[in-house]
Amino acid sequence: MTDTYDPSRTAVLLVDPYNDFLSEGGKTWPRVEPVAKEVGLLDNLRSVIDSAREAGMRVVFVPHRRWQPGDYETWDHPNPSQRMIQKGHHFARGSWGGEFHPDFQPQAADVVVGEHWGSSGFANTDLDFQLKQHGITHVAVVGLLAETCVEATARFAMELGYHVTLVRDATAALSPERMHAAHELTGPTYAHAIVTTAELVTAFQDAQS
Repeated sequence: MTDTYDPSRTAVLLVDPYNDFLSEGGKTWPRVEPVAKEVGLLDNLRSVIDSAREAGMRVVFVPHRRWQPGDYETWDHPNPSQRMIQKGHHFARGSWGGEFHPDFQPQAADVVVGEHWGSSGFANTDLDFQLKQHGITHVAVVGLLAETCVEATARFAMELGYHVTLVRDATAALSPERMHAAHELTGPTYAHAIVTTAELVTAFQDAQS
Protein backbone atom coordinates (compact mmCIF):
# COMPACT_ATOMS: atom_id res chain seq x y z
CA MET A 1 0.00 0.00 0.00
CA THR A 2 1.51 3.31 -1.10
CA ASP A 3 1.47 6.10 1.46
CA THR A 4 -0.30 9.40 0.83
CA TYR A 5 1.61 12.52 -0.19
CA ASP A 6 0.59 16.10 0.50
CA PRO A 7 1.82 18.09 -2.53
CA SER A 8 2.86 21.01 -0.32
CA ARG A 9 4.95 18.72 1.90
CA THR A 10 6.43 16.31 -0.65
CA ALA A 11 9.58 16.55 -2.75
CA VAL A 12 11.19 14.25 -5.27
CA LEU A 13 14.94 14.11 -4.77
CA LEU A 14 16.57 13.48 -8.15
CA VAL A 15 20.07 12.21 -7.41
CA ASP A 16 22.95 12.59 -9.90
CA PRO A 17 21.03 12.77 -13.22
CA TYR A 18 24.26 13.21 -15.18
CA ASN A 19 24.97 12.19 -18.76
CA ASP A 20 27.82 10.03 -17.49
CA PHE A 21 25.18 7.92 -15.69
CA LEU A 22 22.14 8.15 -17.96
CA SER A 23 23.22 8.75 -21.56
CA GLU A 24 24.73 6.60 -24.30
CA GLY A 25 28.41 7.46 -24.31
CA GLY A 26 28.46 8.31 -20.62
CA LYS A 27 31.41 6.96 -18.69
CA THR A 28 29.33 4.90 -16.26
CA TRP A 29 26.39 4.15 -18.56
CA PRO A 30 27.81 0.80 -19.80
CA ARG A 31 27.85 -0.52 -16.23
CA VAL A 32 24.41 0.90 -15.42
CA GLU A 33 22.75 0.03 -18.73
CA PRO A 34 21.75 -3.62 -18.11
CA VAL A 35 19.81 -2.86 -14.93
CA ALA A 36 18.57 0.50 -16.23
CA LYS A 37 17.07 -1.04 -19.34
CA GLU A 38 15.62 -3.98 -17.43
CA VAL A 39 13.62 -1.68 -15.14
CA GLY A 40 12.85 1.03 -17.72
CA LEU A 41 14.80 3.62 -15.75
CA LEU A 42 14.63 6.61 -18.09
CA ASP A 43 10.91 6.32 -18.81
CA ASN A 44 10.20 5.83 -15.11
CA LEU A 45 12.27 8.82 -14.09
CA ARG A 46 10.36 10.93 -16.61
CA SER A 47 7.06 9.66 -15.19
CA VAL A 48 8.01 10.39 -11.59
CA ILE A 49 9.32 13.87 -12.33
CA ASP A 50 6.42 14.80 -14.61
CA SER A 51 3.79 13.56 -12.16
CA ALA A 52 5.45 15.37 -9.26
CA ARG A 53 5.44 18.65 -11.17
CA GLU A 54 1.84 18.16 -12.28
CA ALA A 55 0.87 17.62 -8.63
CA GLY A 56 2.64 20.82 -7.59
CA MET A 57 5.37 19.00 -5.70
CA ARG A 58 8.91 20.23 -5.40
CA VAL A 59 11.62 18.61 -7.54
CA VAL A 60 15.05 18.87 -5.96
CA PHE A 61 18.23 18.13 -7.90
CA VAL A 62 20.85 16.46 -5.71
CA PRO A 63 24.10 16.47 -7.74
CA HIS A 64 27.39 14.77 -7.05
CA ARG A 65 30.60 16.77 -6.99
CA ARG A 66 31.71 17.45 -10.56
CA TRP A 67 35.33 16.43 -10.83
CA GLN A 68 37.90 19.10 -11.59
CA PRO A 69 41.70 19.05 -11.59
CA GLY A 70 43.16 18.82 -8.11
CA ASP A 71 40.18 17.06 -6.52
CA TYR A 72 41.21 14.54 -3.83
CA GLU A 73 44.95 14.88 -4.54
CA THR A 74 45.79 16.29 -1.11
CA TRP A 75 43.15 14.39 0.88
CA ASP A 76 44.21 12.08 3.69
CA HIS A 77 41.71 9.33 2.91
CA PRO A 78 39.52 9.64 -0.18
CA ASN A 79 37.14 6.71 -0.39
CA PRO A 80 37.19 4.08 -3.19
CA SER A 81 34.51 5.87 -5.21
CA GLN A 82 36.41 9.15 -4.99
CA ARG A 83 39.58 7.38 -6.10
CA MET A 84 37.67 6.03 -9.09
CA ILE A 85 36.39 9.50 -9.94
CA GLN A 86 39.87 10.94 -9.52
CA LYS A 87 41.19 8.41 -12.01
CA GLY A 88 38.30 8.39 -14.47
CA HIS A 89 37.20 12.05 -14.24
CA HIS A 90 33.53 11.15 -13.93
CA PHE A 91 31.08 14.06 -14.03
CA ALA A 92 33.91 16.41 -14.99
CA ARG A 93 32.99 20.06 -14.59
CA GLY A 94 32.56 21.70 -17.98
CA SER A 95 32.24 18.37 -19.80
CA TRP A 96 29.21 16.78 -21.49
CA GLY A 97 29.34 13.93 -18.97
CA GLY A 98 29.07 16.42 -16.13
CA GLU A 99 25.89 17.98 -17.52
CA PHE A 100 22.40 16.87 -16.52
CA HIS A 101 20.68 14.52 -18.96
CA PRO A 102 18.67 16.63 -21.46
CA ASP A 103 15.37 15.17 -20.23
CA PHE A 104 16.12 16.16 -16.64
CA GLN A 105 16.77 19.85 -16.62
CA PRO A 106 15.87 22.13 -13.69
CA GLN A 107 12.74 24.22 -14.15
CA ALA A 108 11.83 27.48 -12.48
CA ALA A 109 10.18 25.95 -9.42
CA ASP A 110 12.87 23.32 -8.89
CA VAL A 111 15.70 23.49 -6.39
CA VAL A 112 19.32 22.59 -7.19
CA VAL A 113 21.30 22.00 -4.02
CA GLY A 114 25.03 22.05 -3.45
CA GLU A 115 27.13 19.19 -4.75
CA HIS A 116 27.90 16.31 -2.41
CA TRP A 117 31.46 15.03 -2.15
CA GLY A 118 30.62 11.56 -0.89
CA SER A 119 27.47 9.47 -1.23
CA SER A 120 24.88 11.34 0.84
CA GLY A 121 23.19 14.32 -0.71
CA PHE A 122 22.82 15.79 2.79
CA ALA A 123 26.41 15.71 3.99
CA ASN A 124 28.14 19.09 3.57
CA THR A 125 25.32 20.52 1.44
CA ASP A 126 22.26 22.73 1.89
CA LEU A 127 19.76 19.94 1.14
CA ASP A 128 18.27 19.71 4.64
CA PHE A 129 18.06 23.51 4.88
CA GLN A 130 16.32 23.80 1.51
CA LEU A 131 13.80 21.08 2.35
CA LYS A 132 12.97 22.68 5.67
CA GLN A 133 12.61 26.12 4.08
CA HIS A 134 10.10 24.65 1.63
CA GLY A 135 8.16 22.84 4.35
CA ILE A 136 9.01 19.37 3.09
CA THR A 137 8.34 16.35 5.31
CA HIS A 138 8.15 13.54 2.71
CA VAL A 139 10.82 12.70 0.13
CA ALA A 140 10.82 10.22 -2.73
CA VAL A 141 14.41 9.49 -3.71
CA VAL A 142 15.18 8.52 -7.32
CA GLY A 143 18.19 8.57 -9.62
CA LEU A 144 21.63 6.96 -9.35
CA LEU A 145 23.00 4.77 -7.92
CA ALA A 146 20.57 2.65 -5.89
CA GLU A 147 23.31 1.13 -3.76
CA THR A 148 25.37 4.27 -3.14
CA CYS A 149 24.10 7.84 -3.41
CA VAL A 150 20.39 7.01 -3.45
CA GLU A 151 20.70 4.76 -0.42
CA ALA A 152 22.99 7.13 1.49
CA THR A 153 20.76 10.13 0.79
CA ALA A 154 17.56 8.27 1.67
CA ARG A 155 19.02 6.78 4.84
CA PHE A 156 20.29 10.21 5.95
CA ALA A 157 16.84 11.64 5.26
CA MET A 158 15.31 9.08 7.60
CA GLU A 159 17.85 9.97 10.29
CA LEU A 160 16.82 13.62 9.97
CA GLY A 161 13.16 12.76 10.44
CA TYR A 162 11.82 12.76 6.89
CA HIS A 163 9.33 10.22 5.57
CA VAL A 164 11.31 8.31 2.93
CA THR A 165 10.04 6.57 -0.20
CA LEU A 166 12.25 4.44 -2.45
CA VAL A 167 11.14 3.71 -6.02
CA ARG A 168 12.22 0.28 -7.23
CA ASP A 169 12.29 1.05 -10.94
CA ALA A 170 13.27 4.74 -10.93
CA THR A 171 16.85 3.92 -10.03
CA ALA A 172 19.52 1.49 -11.17
CA ALA A 173 22.61 -0.21 -9.79
CA LEU A 174 25.89 -1.56 -11.07
CA SER A 175 24.60 -5.13 -10.89
CA PRO A 176 21.33 -7.01 -10.32
CA GLU A 177 22.70 -8.21 -6.98
CA ARG A 178 23.26 -4.65 -5.79
CA MET A 179 19.82 -3.63 -7.00
CA HIS A 180 18.30 -6.52 -5.05
CA ALA A 181 20.23 -5.57 -1.92
CA ALA A 182 19.14 -1.93 -2.16
CA HIS A 183 15.43 -2.76 -2.15
CA GLU A 184 15.12 -6.15 -0.48
CA LEU A 185 17.88 -6.15 2.15
CA THR A 186 18.89 -2.63 3.19
CA GLY A 187 15.94 -0.51 2.03
CA PRO A 188 13.41 -2.09 4.40
CA THR A 189 15.61 -1.15 7.37
CA TYR A 190 15.06 2.60 6.88
CA ALA A 191 12.51 3.42 4.15
CA HIS A 192 8.90 4.07 5.08
CA ALA A 193 7.68 2.95 1.65
CA ILE A 194 9.27 1.02 -1.23
CA VAL A 195 7.09 1.28 -4.33
CA THR A 196 7.05 1.06 -8.11
CA THR A 197 6.82 4.06 -10.39
CA ALA A 198 3.24 3.16 -11.28
CA GLU A 199 2.25 3.05 -7.62
CA LEU A 200 3.95 6.36 -6.86
CA VAL A 201 2.47 8.12 -9.88
CA THR A 202 -1.00 6.94 -8.87
CA ALA A 203 -0.42 8.24 -5.35
CA PHE A 204 0.76 11.60 -6.72
CA GLN A 205 -2.30 11.82 -8.97
CA ASP A 206 -4.58 10.97 -6.06
CA ALA A 207 -2.92 13.73 -4.03
CA GLN A 208 -4.22 16.32 -6.50
CA SER A 209 -7.87 15.44 -5.87
